[in-house]
Amino acid sequence: MLKVIKPEAILDNPFKLIGKDQMLITACTKKISDDGNIITGRPNTMTANWGGLGVLWNKNVATVYIRPSRYTKEIIDETDTFSLSFLPERYKTALDYCGCHSGRNEDKFRATKLDVEYMNGTPWIKQARLVLFCQKLYSQELDSFKFVEEKVCNQFYRKNDFHTIYIGEITKVLAESRDLK
Repeated sequence: MLKVIKPEAILDNPFKLIGKDQMLITACTKKISDDGNIITGRPNTMTANWGGLGVLWNKNVATVYIRPSRYTKEIIDETDTFSLSFLPERYKTALDYCGCHSGRNEDKFRATKLDVEYMNGTPWIKQARLVLFCQKLYSQELDSFKFVEEKVCNQFYRKNDFHTIYIGEITKVLAESRDLK
């Protein structure tokens, strides 16, 4: 059972949480109908293990990095919110699948048997043990001329497929009771 907690109450080590355990970045487009209702599009998710948690502009934020070739990037560019879902270890196969397949060509939720829920129009993964809901604040593509360490640029960007950085304010956190103080 997930409960709402404050971002400061997250007990996980962010280096392990993001870098080793990985996360699913999930979003869907939203449109306003003629009668003023919000219509959500098809959600998509992708596995990521580059990102961070911290404080910026006096806000608790999450930072994620997405390559332009990823379908999820197109969706996040069109919407104001996204979620970060952290799943228990038993979902490693689903995480691997969502990192290697494109939602542009298939329904990854059906393929992995992951369930999508919505919180105020933002999709998230029901099987998660920890979920961060984020309001997009900033985005910018990495620039090859800004790398101080040229080796890093050459190692990770041989094809000029530079990540876009997304900074989102963490607006809500859901956590399993085992993750609470």
